[in-house]
Amino acid sequence: MTTDSKSEGKDLAATISDEDISRARSQIGIAVPLRCATHSPVAADATIRNFTWGYGDDNPLYMDPEYGANSRWRGMIAAPMYPIATGACETPPLTGEKKTLFKGLFRGVGKYYSGVEFEWFRPISPGQKTYIDWSTFDIKVKESSFSGSRSVIETYRCLHVDQLGVPVAVRYESYINADRGGSKKTGKHNKVERQSYSDEDIARIDEMYAQEQCRGAKLRYFEDVNVGDELTPVVKGPLTVTDVISQHVGWGMGEYGIGPLRHAWKLRTQKLKGFYNKDEYGVPDVMQRMHWNPDWAEKIGLPAPYDYGQMRSCWLSQLLTNWMGDDAWLWQMNNRLNSFNFLGDTHIMKGVITKKEIIDGHCVVNIEAKGTNQRDEDSVTGSAKIILPSREHGPVTLPNAAEELKKRGAKMMDLRGREEPLPAGHATAVV
Repeated sequence: MTTDSKSEGKDLAATISDEDISRARSQIGIAVPLRCATHSPVAADATIRNFTWGYGDDNPLYMDPEYGANSRWRGMIAAPMYPIATGACETPPLTGEKKTLFKGLFRGVGKYYSGVEFEWFRPISPGQKTYIDWSTFDIKVKESSFSGSRSVIETYRCLHVDQLGVPVAVRYESYINADRGGSKKTGKHNKVERQSYSDEDIARIDEMYAQEQCRGAKLRYFEDVNVGDELTPVVKGPLTVTDVISQHVGWGMGEYGIGPLRHAWKLRTQKLKGFYNKDEYGVPDVMQRMHWNPDWAEKIGLPAPYDYGQMRSCWLSQLLTNWMGDDAWLWQMNNRLNSFNFLGDTHIMKGVITKKEIIDGHCVVNIEAKGTNQRDEDSVTGSAKIILPSREHGPVTLPNAAEELKKRGAKMMDLRGREEPLPAGHATAVV
Protein backbone atom coordinates (compact mmCIF):
# COMPACT_ATOMS: atom_id res chain seq x y z
CA MET A 1 0.00 0.00 0.00
CA THR A 2 1.74 3.11 -1.15
CA THR A 3 0.95 6.32 0.64
CA ASP A 4 0.68 9.99 -0.02
CA SER A 5 -0.14 13.04 2.03
CA LYS A 6 -0.85 16.61 1.18
CA SER A 7 -0.79 17.90 4.74
CA GLU A 8 1.90 19.73 6.70
CA GLY A 9 1.98 16.73 9.03
CA LYS A 10 0.70 18.73 12.00
CA ASP A 11 -2.62 16.92 12.22
CA LEU A 12 -3.11 13.30 11.25
CA ALA A 13 -6.86 13.67 10.85
CA ALA A 14 -8.71 15.32 8.02
CA THR A 15 -12.19 15.65 6.63
CA ILE A 16 -13.10 14.63 3.09
CA SER A 17 -15.46 17.30 1.81
CA ASP A 18 -18.30 17.09 -0.70
CA GLU A 19 -16.50 19.77 -2.71
CA ASP A 20 -13.39 17.58 -3.01
CA ILE A 21 -15.48 14.61 -4.13
CA SER A 22 -17.25 16.69 -6.75
CA ARG A 23 -13.97 18.09 -8.01
CA ALA A 24 -12.43 14.62 -8.17
CA ARG A 25 -15.31 13.42 -10.32
CA SER A 26 -14.78 16.38 -12.63
CA GLN A 27 -11.25 15.09 -13.27
CA ILE A 28 -12.44 11.83 -14.85
CA GLY A 29 -11.04 11.33 -18.34
CA ILE A 30 -8.65 14.31 -18.32
CA ALA A 31 -5.08 13.28 -19.20
CA VAL A 32 -2.52 14.67 -16.77
CA PRO A 33 1.29 14.73 -16.75
CA LEU A 34 3.09 12.49 -14.27
CA ARG A 35 4.54 14.09 -11.14
CA CYS A 36 8.01 12.83 -12.06
CA ALA A 37 9.67 10.70 -14.70
CA THR A 38 9.37 6.93 -14.43
CA HIS A 39 12.40 4.95 -13.28
CA SER A 40 13.20 3.89 -16.86
CA PRO A 41 11.48 6.07 -19.49
CA VAL A 42 12.92 3.76 -22.16
CA ALA A 43 12.97 0.03 -21.39
CA ALA A 44 16.51 -1.32 -20.92
CA ASP A 45 17.91 -4.74 -20.15
CA ALA A 46 19.44 -3.46 -16.89
CA THR A 47 16.20 -1.95 -15.57
CA ILE A 48 14.13 -4.94 -16.74
CA ARG A 49 16.54 -7.23 -14.88
CA ASN A 50 16.67 -5.02 -11.77
CA PHE A 51 12.89 -4.72 -11.66
CA THR A 52 12.51 -8.52 -11.69
CA TRP A 53 15.26 -8.92 -9.09
CA GLY A 54 13.65 -6.27 -6.89
CA TYR A 55 10.60 -8.36 -6.04
CA GLY A 56 12.52 -11.63 -5.69
CA ASP A 57 11.85 -13.26 -9.07
CA ASP A 58 14.65 -15.20 -10.80
CA ASN A 59 12.80 -16.17 -13.99
CA PRO A 60 15.54 -16.15 -16.69
CA LEU A 61 13.11 -14.94 -19.38
CA TYR A 62 13.11 -11.58 -17.57
CA MET A 63 16.75 -11.68 -16.44
CA ASP A 64 18.99 -13.22 -19.12
CA PRO A 65 19.24 -11.90 -22.72
CA GLU A 66 20.92 -15.11 -23.92
CA TYR A 67 18.14 -17.24 -22.48
CA GLY A 68 15.49 -14.97 -23.99
CA ALA A 69 17.12 -15.19 -27.43
CA ASN A 70 16.20 -18.87 -27.55
CA SER A 71 12.56 -18.28 -26.60
CA ARG A 72 9.62 -17.57 -28.88
CA TRP A 73 10.09 -13.87 -28.04
CA ARG A 74 13.60 -13.87 -29.60
CA GLY A 75 15.03 -11.91 -26.71
CA MET A 76 14.64 -10.97 -23.06
CA ILE A 77 11.26 -9.43 -22.30
CA ALA A 78 10.02 -7.52 -19.28
CA ALA A 79 8.09 -9.09 -16.42
CA PRO A 80 4.37 -8.28 -16.56
CA MET A 81 4.44 -5.62 -13.82
CA TYR A 82 7.34 -3.69 -15.40
CA PRO A 83 5.03 -1.00 -16.87
CA ILE A 84 4.84 0.55 -13.39
CA ALA A 85 8.53 1.44 -13.83
CA THR A 86 8.75 2.49 -17.47
CA GLY A 87 7.28 4.78 -20.10
CA ALA A 88 7.39 8.44 -21.09
CA CYS A 89 4.55 10.88 -20.54
CA GLU A 90 4.21 13.67 -23.10
CA THR A 91 1.03 15.18 -21.70
CA PRO A 92 1.61 18.96 -21.56
CA PRO A 93 1.42 20.77 -18.21
CA LEU A 94 -2.08 21.69 -17.16
CA THR A 95 -3.00 25.35 -17.44
CA GLY A 96 -5.87 27.65 -16.54
CA GLU A 97 -9.04 26.03 -15.18
CA LYS A 98 -7.66 22.52 -15.61
CA LYS A 99 -4.66 23.32 -13.42
CA THR A 100 -6.93 24.77 -10.74
CA LEU A 101 -9.15 21.69 -10.91
CA PHE A 102 -6.24 19.46 -9.82
CA LYS A 103 -4.86 21.69 -7.07
CA GLY A 104 -4.92 20.63 -3.42
CA LEU A 105 -7.36 17.72 -3.52
CA PHE A 106 -8.04 15.72 -0.31
CA ARG A 107 -5.54 17.67 1.78
CA GLY A 108 -4.34 16.05 4.98
CA VAL A 109 -5.50 12.50 4.28
CA GLY A 110 -3.53 9.31 3.68
CA LYS A 111 -3.61 7.70 0.28
CA TYR A 112 -3.37 3.90 0.28
CA TYR A 113 -2.94 1.65 -2.76
CA SER A 114 -5.81 -0.83 -2.59
CA GLY A 115 -5.65 -2.90 -5.78
CA VAL A 116 -5.14 -3.03 -9.52
CA GLU A 117 -6.63 -4.46 -12.70
CA PHE A 118 -4.02 -5.13 -15.38
CA GLU A 119 -4.33 -6.17 -19.02
CA TRP A 120 -1.37 -6.91 -21.31
CA PHE A 121 -1.39 -6.89 -25.12
CA ARG A 122 2.28 -6.87 -26.21
CA PRO A 123 5.64 -7.69 -24.57
CA ILE A 124 8.11 -4.94 -23.70
CA SER A 125 11.69 -5.52 -24.87
CA PRO A 126 14.96 -3.69 -24.15
CA GLY A 127 15.18 -0.46 -26.13
CA GLN A 128 11.42 -0.11 -26.46
CA LYS A 129 9.81 3.21 -25.61
CA THR A 130 6.22 3.32 -24.50
CA TYR A 131 4.08 6.41 -24.05
CA ILE A 132 1.80 6.94 -21.07
CA ASP A 133 -1.72 8.33 -20.85
CA TRP A 134 -2.71 8.84 -17.18
CA SER A 135 -6.17 9.95 -16.10
CA THR A 136 -8.76 9.53 -13.35
CA PHE A 137 -11.13 6.71 -14.32
CA ASP A 138 -13.61 6.41 -11.43
CA ILE A 139 -14.49 7.89 -8.01
CA LYS A 140 -16.38 5.97 -5.30
CA VAL A 141 -17.30 7.06 -1.77
CA LYS A 142 -17.43 4.50 1.03
CA GLU A 143 -16.88 3.82 4.70
CA SER A 144 -13.22 2.87 5.10
CA SER A 145 -12.20 -0.43 6.69
CA PHE A 146 -8.82 1.25 7.33
CA SER A 147 -10.07 4.16 9.37
CA GLY A 148 -13.74 3.56 10.16
CA SER A 149 -14.60 6.93 8.62
CA ARG A 150 -15.64 8.31 5.25
CA SER A 151 -13.22 7.54 2.45
CA VAL A 152 -12.91 7.96 -1.29
CA ILE A 153 -11.63 5.34 -3.70
CA GLU A 154 -9.89 6.92 -6.68
CA THR A 155 -9.21 4.68 -9.67
CA TYR A 156 -6.71 5.85 -12.26
CA ARG A 157 -6.17 4.45 -15.72
CA CYS A 158 -2.62 4.21 -17.06
CA LEU A 159 -2.42 3.27 -20.74
CA HIS A 160 0.91 2.38 -22.37
CA VAL A 161 1.15 2.52 -26.16
CA ASP A 162 4.02 2.08 -28.63
CA GLN A 163 5.25 4.68 -31.13
CA LEU A 164 2.33 3.86 -33.42
CA GLY A 165 -0.23 4.35 -30.66
CA VAL A 166 -0.90 0.60 -30.40
CA PRO A 167 -1.82 -0.39 -26.81
CA VAL A 168 0.87 -2.40 -25.02
CA ALA A 169 -0.70 -2.60 -21.55
CA VAL A 170 -3.32 -0.88 -19.43
CA ARG A 171 -3.84 -0.84 -15.70
CA TYR A 172 -6.52 0.55 -13.41
CA GLU A 173 -4.94 1.41 -10.06
CA SER A 174 -7.18 2.08 -7.09
CA TYR A 175 -6.29 4.12 -4.01
CA ILE A 176 -8.21 4.75 -0.80
CA ASN A 177 -8.12 8.32 0.51
CA ALA A 178 -8.73 8.01 4.23
CA ASP A 179 -7.90 9.60 7.58
CA ARG A 180 -4.22 8.76 8.15
CA GLY A 181 -4.81 8.56 11.90
CA GLY A 182 -7.85 6.30 11.57
CA SER A 183 -6.01 3.10 12.44
CA LYS A 184 -4.85 4.65 15.70
CA LYS A 185 -8.32 5.89 16.63
CA THR A 186 -10.09 2.61 15.91
CA GLY A 187 -7.36 0.41 17.44
CA LYS A 188 -7.93 -2.02 14.60
CA HIS A 189 -4.35 -3.30 14.64
CA ASN A 190 -3.75 -3.25 18.41
CA LYS A 191 -3.73 -7.05 18.61
CA VAL A 192 -1.24 -7.49 15.76
CA GLU A 193 2.28 -8.19 17.00
CA ARG A 194 5.53 -8.42 15.05
CA GLN A 195 6.07 -12.07 14.19
CA SER A 196 9.02 -13.92 15.75
CA TYR A 197 10.56 -17.01 14.15
CA SER A 198 12.43 -20.01 15.50
CA ASP A 199 15.21 -21.75 13.59
CA GLU A 200 12.67 -24.46 12.74
CA ASP A 201 10.26 -21.86 11.34
CA ILE A 202 12.94 -20.43 9.06
CA ALA A 203 13.93 -23.94 7.95
CA ARG A 204 10.33 -24.61 6.86
CA ILE A 205 10.23 -21.35 4.91
CA ASP A 206 13.60 -22.17 3.33
CA GLU A 207 12.22 -25.52 2.18
CA MET A 208 9.31 -23.76 0.50
CA TYR A 209 11.74 -21.51 -1.37
CA ALA A 210 13.60 -24.63 -2.47
CA GLN A 211 10.38 -26.20 -3.79
CA GLU A 212 9.41 -23.27 -6.06
CA GLN A 213 9.20 -24.23 -9.73
CA CYS A 214 9.62 -22.04 -12.81
CA ARG A 215 8.08 -23.79 -15.83
CA GLY A 216 10.40 -22.05 -18.27
CA ALA A 217 10.79 -23.49 -21.75
CA LYS A 218 8.70 -26.59 -21.08
CA LEU A 219 5.36 -26.01 -22.80
CA ARG A 220 2.20 -26.17 -20.72
CA TYR A 221 -0.59 -27.11 -23.08
CA PHE A 222 -4.20 -26.05 -22.66
CA GLU A 223 -5.33 -29.67 -23.05
CA ASP A 224 -3.21 -30.80 -20.09
CA VAL A 225 -4.75 -28.36 -17.60
CA ASN A 226 -7.81 -29.31 -15.54
CA VAL A 227 -10.22 -27.29 -13.43
CA GLY A 228 -9.15 -27.73 -9.82
CA ASP A 229 -5.43 -27.95 -10.58
CA GLU A 230 -3.37 -26.01 -8.06
CA LEU A 231 -0.36 -23.84 -8.90
CA THR A 232 2.94 -24.53 -7.16
CA PRO A 233 2.96 -22.07 -4.24
CA VAL A 234 5.42 -19.18 -4.01
CA VAL A 235 6.65 -18.06 -0.59
CA LYS A 236 7.47 -14.43 0.19
CA GLY A 237 8.98 -13.46 3.51
CA PRO A 238 9.59 -12.90 6.29
CA LEU A 239 9.33 -9.32 5.00
CA THR A 240 12.33 -7.13 5.85
CA VAL A 241 13.38 -3.52 5.29
CA THR A 242 15.89 -4.93 2.80
CA ASP A 243 12.95 -6.28 0.76
CA VAL A 244 11.36 -2.82 0.69
CA ILE A 245 14.66 -1.23 -0.37
CA SER A 246 15.12 -3.86 -3.08
CA GLN A 247 11.67 -3.11 -4.45
CA HIS A 248 12.75 0.53 -4.76
CA VAL A 249 15.93 -0.50 -6.58
CA GLY A 250 13.83 -2.08 -9.31
CA TRP A 251 10.76 0.16 -9.31
CA GLY A 252 12.30 3.53 -8.48
CA MET A 253 11.20 5.84 -5.69
CA GLY A 254 7.57 6.04 -6.74
CA GLU A 255 5.40 8.67 -8.33
CA TYR A 256 6.55 11.50 -6.03
CA GLY A 257 10.23 11.26 -6.92
CA ILE A 258 11.54 11.29 -3.35
CA GLY A 259 15.31 11.14 -3.09
CA PRO A 260 18.38 11.93 -1.01
CA LEU A 261 20.03 15.10 0.21
CA ARG A 262 19.81 18.01 -2.28
CA HIS A 263 17.08 16.16 -4.22
CA ALA A 264 15.10 15.93 -0.98
CA TRP A 265 15.73 19.60 -0.21
CA LYS A 266 14.40 20.67 -3.60
CA LEU A 267 11.30 18.49 -3.30
CA ARG A 268 10.64 19.57 0.29
CA THR A 269 11.06 23.30 -0.31
CA GLN A 270 9.85 23.74 -3.88
CA LYS A 271 7.34 21.08 -4.90
CA LEU A 272 5.90 18.84 -2.14
CA LYS A 273 6.15 20.69 1.16
CA GLY A 274 3.20 18.78 2.57
CA PHE A 275 4.85 15.42 1.94
CA TYR A 276 7.42 16.06 4.69
CA ASN A 277 7.17 16.38 8.46
CA LYS A 278 9.67 16.34 11.30
CA ASP A 279 10.82 13.11 12.92
CA GLU A 280 11.41 12.76 16.66
CA TYR A 281 14.77 14.53 16.25
CA GLY A 282 13.38 17.52 14.37
CA VAL A 283 14.60 16.39 10.96
CA PRO A 284 12.15 16.79 8.04
CA ASP A 285 11.51 13.45 6.35
CA VAL A 286 8.96 11.97 3.95
CA MET A 287 5.56 10.72 5.11
CA GLN A 288 6.39 7.63 3.06
CA ARG A 289 8.84 6.48 5.75
CA MET A 290 6.11 4.43 7.40
CA HIS A 291 7.29 1.72 5.01
CA TRP A 292 10.60 1.45 6.89
CA ASN A 293 10.44 3.57 10.06
CA PRO A 294 8.84 1.81 13.08
CA ASP A 295 8.38 5.02 15.08
CA TRP A 296 6.39 6.73 12.35
CA ALA A 297 4.32 3.60 11.70
CA GLU A 298 3.49 3.41 15.41
CA LYS A 299 2.53 7.09 15.48
CA ILE A 300 -0.21 6.50 12.90
CA GLY A 301 -1.49 3.44 14.79
CA LEU A 302 0.27 0.54 13.06
CA PRO A 303 2.36 -2.12 14.81
CA ALA A 304 5.19 -2.04 12.26
CA PRO A 305 6.18 -0.66 8.86
CA TYR A 306 4.49 -2.34 5.91
CA ASP A 307 5.02 -3.14 2.24
CA TYR A 308 3.91 -1.42 -0.95
CA GLY A 309 0.80 -2.81 -2.58
CA GLN A 310 2.69 -3.10 -5.86
CA MET A 311 4.95 -5.68 -4.18
CA ARG A 312 2.09 -8.11 -3.65
CA SER A 313 0.86 -7.47 -7.19
CA CYS A 314 4.35 -8.47 -8.38
CA TRP A 315 4.27 -11.54 -6.16
CA LEU A 316 0.96 -12.69 -7.61
CA SER A 317 2.26 -12.15 -11.13
CA GLN A 318 5.30 -14.32 -10.31
CA LEU A 319 3.04 -17.12 -9.07
CA LEU A 320 1.31 -17.03 -12.47
CA THR A 321 4.35 -16.67 -14.72
CA ASN A 322 6.24 -19.42 -12.85
CA TRP A 323 3.35 -21.78 -13.58
CA MET A 324 2.50 -20.87 -17.17
CA GLY A 325 5.93 -21.08 -18.84
CA ASP A 326 7.70 -18.99 -21.47
CA ASP A 327 5.31 -19.64 -24.36
CA ALA A 328 2.11 -18.63 -22.55
CA TRP A 329 0.76 -15.10 -22.13
CA LEU A 330 -0.53 -13.49 -18.95
CA TRP A 331 -3.50 -11.60 -20.38
CA GLN A 332 -5.35 -10.19 -17.38
CA MET A 333 -4.79 -9.98 -13.62
CA ASN A 334 -6.62 -8.15 -10.88
CA ASN A 335 -6.18 -8.06 -7.15
CA ARG A 336 -7.51 -6.41 -4.04
CA LEU A 337 -5.55 -5.67 -0.87
CA ASN A 338 -7.53 -6.70 2.19
CA SER A 339 -5.04 -5.91 4.96
CA PHE A 340 -1.52 -4.69 5.60
CA ASN A 341 1.63 -6.75 5.05
CA PHE A 342 3.86 -5.82 7.99
CA LEU A 343 7.57 -6.31 8.44
CA GLY A 344 8.06 -9.87 9.67
CA ASP A 345 5.02 -11.23 7.85
CA THR A 346 5.39 -14.27 5.60
CA HIS A 347 3.04 -14.87 2.67
CA ILE A 348 2.24 -17.99 0.72
CA MET A 349 0.98 -17.14 -2.77
CA LYS A 350 -1.44 -19.78 -4.06
CA GLY A 351 -3.68 -20.28 -7.08
CA VAL A 352 -6.21 -22.74 -8.48
CA ILE A 353 -7.67 -23.26 -11.98
CA THR A 354 -11.39 -22.41 -11.95
CA LYS A 355 -12.34 -22.46 -15.63
CA LYS A 356 -11.15 -23.27 -19.18
CA GLU A 357 -12.60 -21.46 -22.19
CA ILE A 358 -11.97 -20.36 -25.76
CA ILE A 359 -12.19 -16.57 -26.14
CA ASP A 360 -11.81 -15.08 -29.64
CA GLY A 361 -9.66 -18.05 -30.62
CA HIS A 362 -7.47 -17.85 -27.49
CA CYS A 363 -7.17 -20.92 -25.24
CA VAL A 364 -7.72 -19.36 -21.82
CA VAL A 365 -7.51 -20.67 -18.27
CA ASN A 366 -9.03 -18.71 -15.38
CA ILE A 367 -7.23 -18.68 -12.06
CA GLU A 368 -8.25 -17.58 -8.58
CA ALA A 369 -5.20 -16.48 -6.57
CA LYS A 370 -4.42 -15.19 -3.11
CA GLY A 371 -1.63 -14.43 -0.68
CA THR A 372 -2.09 -15.77 2.87
CA ASN A 373 0.07 -14.64 5.79
CA GLN A 374 1.12 -16.47 8.97
CA ARG A 375 -2.00 -15.13 10.74
CA ASP A 376 -4.07 -17.04 8.16
CA GLU A 377 -5.30 -13.76 6.63
CA ASP A 378 -5.78 -13.55 2.89
CA SER A 379 -4.17 -10.11 2.66
CA VAL A 380 -4.42 -10.08 -1.14
CA THR A 381 -6.96 -11.84 -3.36
CA GLY A 382 -7.40 -11.77 -7.10
CA SER A 383 -7.93 -13.56 -10.37
CA ALA A 384 -6.23 -13.92 -13.74
CA LYS A 385 -6.65 -15.09 -17.31
CA ILE A 386 -3.73 -16.85 -19.02
CA ILE A 387 -3.54 -17.79 -22.71
CA LEU A 388 -1.87 -21.18 -23.17
CA PRO A 389 -0.52 -22.91 -26.28
CA SER A 390 -2.73 -25.71 -27.58
CA ARG A 391 -2.05 -28.96 -29.41
CA GLU A 392 -5.29 -28.47 -31.33
CA HIS A 393 -5.35 -24.70 -31.85
CA GLY A 394 -1.62 -23.98 -32.05
CA PRO A 395 0.73 -21.43 -30.44
CA VAL A 396 -0.39 -18.43 -28.43
CA THR A 397 -1.52 -15.38 -30.36
CA LEU A 398 -1.55 -12.05 -28.56
CA PRO A 399 -4.87 -10.44 -27.58
CA ASN A 400 -6.22 -7.19 -28.96
CA ALA A 401 -7.13 -4.13 -26.93
CA ALA A 402 -10.64 -2.74 -26.78
CA GLU A 403 -11.53 -0.23 -29.49
CA GLU A 404 -11.77 2.64 -26.99
CA LEU A 405 -8.15 2.03 -25.92
CA LYS A 406 -7.00 1.89 -29.55
CA LYS A 407 -8.67 5.23 -30.25
CA ARG A 408 -7.18 6.77 -27.11
CA GLY A 409 -3.74 5.51 -28.15
CA ALA A 410 -4.07 6.96 -31.64
CA LYS A 411 -5.11 10.33 -30.18
CA MET A 412 -2.08 10.30 -27.86
CA MET A 413 0.30 10.12 -30.80
CA ASP A 414 -1.41 12.82 -32.88
CA LEU A 415 0.75 15.80 -32.00
CA ARG A 416 -1.30 18.11 -34.23
CA GLY A 417 -4.32 17.66 -31.97
CA ARG A 418 -2.65 18.98 -28.83
CA GLU A 419 -4.05 22.08 -27.18
CA GLU A 420 -0.63 23.00 -25.78
CA PRO A 421 2.91 22.34 -27.06
CA LEU A 422 4.99 19.50 -25.69
CA PRO A 423 7.22 20.28 -22.71
CA ALA A 424 10.79 21.13 -23.71
CA GLY A 425 12.66 18.02 -24.75
CA HIS A 426 9.52 15.91 -24.32
CA ALA A 427 10.38 15.70 -20.61
CA THR A 428 7.84 14.55 -18.10
CA ALA A 429 6.08 17.51 -16.53
CA VAL A 430 5.08 18.03 -12.89
CA VAL A 431 1.46 18.82 -11.99
